[in-house]
Amino acid sequence: MKDVIELAKELIACASVTPIDDGAMAVVEKFLGPLGFKIERMRFGAVENLYARIGTASPHLCFAGHTDVVPPGDETMWKSPPFAPEVRDGRLYGRGASDMKGAIAAFLCAGQDFLKDNPKFKGSLSYLITGDEEAAAIDGTVKMVGVLKERKEIPDYCVVGEPSNPEKLGDLVKIGRRGSFSAAITLFGTQGHSAYPQIADNPVPKMVELLRKLDRHVLDKGTKHFQPSQLVLTSIDTGNRAENVIPARITAKLNIRFNDQHSGKSLSEWMNEMCKECGARYELSIHANAEPFLTKDHAFADRVCRIVKAVTGRLPEKSTTGGTSDARFIKDLCPVVECGGINATAHKVDENMEVEDLRKLQTIYRQILDDVLKG
Repeated sequence: MKDVIELAKELIACASVTPIDDGAMAVVEKFLGPLGFKIERMRFGAVENLYARIGTASPHLCFAGHTDVVPPGDETMWKSPPFAPEVRDGRLYGRGASDMKGAIAAFLCAGQDFLKDNPKFKGSLSYLITGDEEAAAIDGTVKMVGVLKERKEIPDYCVVGEPSNPEKLGDLVKIGRRGSFSAAITLFGTQGHSAYPQIADNPVPKMVELLRKLDRHVLDKGTKHFQPSQLVLTSIDTGNRAENVIPARITAKLNIRFNDQHSGKSLSEWMNEMCKECGARYELSIHANAEPFLTKDHAFADRVCRIVKAVTGRLPEKSTTGGTSDARFIKDLCPVVECGGINATAHKVDENMEVEDLRKLQTIYRQILDDVLKG
């Protein structure tokens, strides 16, 4: 019987910065093999993915997560090496401890404990683990979901182990996510000397006015389950190094996190109309990589919330806040909720997770298994 802290350490010790695997999937495979799981390695492009299942009947519960992590940055800033996991003062330190190798260790050990106590359970348990969540997310979960759809292997429920809590275990359970829309707007003018602006065409004032309108525009006031959509300006650049030259072009970038009152298509159309009104020739580059979604089964989310409260003493809020996650791909298969650790140190120097929280998370996952697979 593997201890959750030791398993988390084994996973953290793999320097699996997207798309590098560095042995992380082998750790998962080595753990699940002796438990009787049918294990498939699904490699797409440079990315290692793993799907494992035990049982063939319903109900089918799937746990999903990612072993890839973001780069550690300047390693001299870490108190201990990012890929040399260490427990200090009751916390497990290392890149991925929070996001989300700790959660993977917790739901693998929860499955181990469940199978020990229920060797002849009725139903199915599966794990959907990708190595491509922190980057483009094009060779990971989305393609694995495609394979499962093709062979009609559809889970009844899915839990994603993303760190869902801002401060304390039990704060939030994610029942959906906002969409993400990014745009780069380039306005064109005519370059000229700043002493003779009348014979040039300066695109900068036009861009300033356009961005003012975009920044002040109220997209919506939010919905029952979603906060208001939010546009954030992220970059303005002319590429101009001279103080006395009117630039020929200017580019601005922005990102919109949007709720279910919008879509990537509707925002694209609105952005085009806004650009047309600015009075300059323009180019618009759009990247809408995630649509908003809400879980189809609130009853399942309620069950998970009750379990979290039973373990932590806190009834979590059902939330759709935060960035994107691979739950956006899984929601096409089945009802999905996100329930994991605390995200306060995710992607930061000295990323960590409380040992006690990691053990509680294992208990939460075990009780979800009991709830779904034992009724």
